[in-house]
Amino acid sequence: MLKKVNRNQKRVNRHNKIRNKIVGTPERPRLNVYRSSKNIYAQVIDDVTGTTITSASTKDKEIVAKVTELNKTEAAKLVGAEVAKKANEKGIKSVVFDRGGYLYHGRVKSLADAARENGLEF
Repeated sequence: MLKKVNRNQKRVNRHNKIRNKIVGTPERPRLNVYRSSKNIYAQVIDDVTGTTITSASTKDKEIVAKVTELNKTEAAKLVGAEVAKKANEKGIKSVVFDRGGYLYHGRVKSLADAARENGLEF
């Protein structure tokens, strides 16, 4: 009997392979993306100290009011812009992009493009 492929487990395996190669430093932290069925989350992480420098998501109070009338891709743009603004306030200009095992398409791509437009380099 054939087993059904667990898509999330395949994504986690891809993410683990990526994480073996990508490391965030204090000079160039890691911009991590997590995508659920309804929300999207972005964090800027320093892997040397193991701390989150800044984060943004569609559950933040500033973004929730704007997201109600938008689709998920447009909401991801807001999250990308917000995380870039917060990172710029902390003095971070350059990051390493960690797409979390997701394809660089749709919500992940729109978040990355919005972060680039608002001053992050990767």
